[in-house]
Amino acid sequence: MKTISMLEFRKNAAKVIRWSKQGQRMIMTYRGKPIFRLEPIIDEPIDENDPFYQLCDLADEDGAHLSNQEMDKIVYSET
Repeated sequence: MKTISMLEFRKNAAKVIRWSKQGQRMIMTYRGKPIFRLEPIIDEPIDENDPFYQLCDLADEDGAHLSNQEMDKIVYSET
């Protein structure tokens, strides 16, 4: 997943929109920290291998909650 800064987005918004229309998913950063995910709206089936959709498999009724940092590491780490 591509990472793009808010500064780069402001400078190249048309290019970022074009990437999104081509199917590119991006993590937007502000001052070097991930803030949100930008992804195209598509009518394709969900990729079941996408870590975002596997978070529920990590849930444990009796276990401790995952921190935001732990979830980010699972979802956004390059593998």
